[in-house]
Amino acid sequence: MATQRIESTADVIDFLLEQHNRIRQLFAETTDAVTPQEREQKFFELRRLLAVHETAEEEIVHPRARRELDNGDAVVDARLHEEHEAKKALSELDEMDVSTPEFVAKLAALRDAVLNHAGHEESEEFKQLRTQLDQNELDRMRKVVEFAEKTAPTRPHPGVESAPANMFAGPFVAVLDRVKDAISKPQH
Repeated sequence: MATQRIESTADVIDFLLEQHNRIRQLFAETTDAVTPQEREQKFFELRRLLAVHETAEEEIVHPRARRELDNGDAVVDARLHEEHEAKKALSELDEMDVSTPEFVAKLAALRDAVLNHAGHEESEEFKQLRTQLDQNELDRMRKVVEFAEKTAPTRPHPGVESAPANMFAGPFVAVLDRVKDAISKPQH
């Protein structure tokens, strides 16, 4: 099962908010999965969406917020720190057996951190970008974010949280990630 594409005519902010909602839903579906196979499938989808979503934000949204917001450097630096910590936790989870109690506990901790992070983005970054940018810019950014997601790594890479780092490492690790995904994709 491929990662669910979110199709709409929404601008970049609405698009990212829709993805935040899908991430919340996937955390719940992963936690509530009845069988290890179902949990593995849901986690595969969650991991993939988190990886491409964060890469696109790091390449497109955060640099724009850094330039446009009065306190852009502080806001973005805090989000990048949160993203780095989430990538480390997601990498650890990716190596674990999904049927263990430890996986479930670490998944719950990651969920709390990611949802807290999403709340900060929504209230501190997205809200201000919506007031600072006109509708045409927000619409154009949506297209660029979608393109960035199509070429983004599908696994977490802690330490690659800046736009230059993503641009440099991204294409190479994206190819490797997609090969790994094809080989290790959960069967259902």
